[in-house]
Amino acid sequence: MIRVVISGAGGKLAGPIISAVSAADDLELAGLYNPNRAGSVMDGVEVTGDPGALFADVILETAHPDVVFENLAHWRASGSAVVVGTSGFTSERLAGLRTMWGDGSPCLVVPNFSIGAVLMMRFAAEAASHFEAAEIIERHHSTKPDAPSGTALATAMGVAEAGGSSSSTGGEMVSGARGGLVEGVRVHSLRLPGLISHQEVAMSNPGEIFSIEHMSTSYESFATGALLAIRKVGSLAPGVHLGLETVL
Repeated sequence: MIRVVISGAGGKLAGPIISAVSAADDLELAGLYNPNRAGSVMDGVEVTGDPGALFADVILETAHPDVVFENLAHWRASGSAVVVGTSGFTSERLAGLRTMWGDGSPCLVVPNFSIGAVLMMRFAAEAASHFEAAEIIERHHSTKPDAPSGTALATAMGVAEAGGSSSSTGGEMVSGARGGLVEGVRVHSLRLPGLISHQEVAMSNPGEIFSIEHMSTSYESFATGALLAIRKVGSLAPGVHLGLETVL
């Protein structure tokens, strides 16, 4: 039985994962953490604001990007294996996490828990070197705290590593109209009410356009991948790892 603590309890991502952990025969929901929700009860477990009161084999972190490093410092000291579902890990933030974490317990940063999204990123990286230009259009709900999304950042880094890039031609009448550059790949972030997660990776050669799309229509789409990460993170080597594909 794997004892699991979920940080960021009460958030949109945490909700379906809490329910999935509670329903799993091989997992035990051992605690919930969120200082802003301390004292509330979810799936029969009281939320605490005291990180020192939590004991787990695996801690799954879903808190806001502004507090995630503070939380991760607590989990690093606890010795638990950690899965990070919080968005917004640029290459700079990943480097900072690796420096902070060192050779501590396994820590797996997952930009997107959806199996389909992981495959989209993999396919985009495989296709990138065959096209002259690539751009990413990501659409998320209007309350998402970061832009670009963690998925878009990871996709852009994967495309760039595989040799893909965006066209540098064309000017802007309005600053930012061409999107932001991530490792030489342009990313366009749309924030609209009613959306959850939708991303397109568009690539082109003269005379052809190739597009890979993925859409999550429910937060339940993230639960399967989250459980996979929880079950497998303990088998990883010490230190920081990136992507659900590490354990898929």
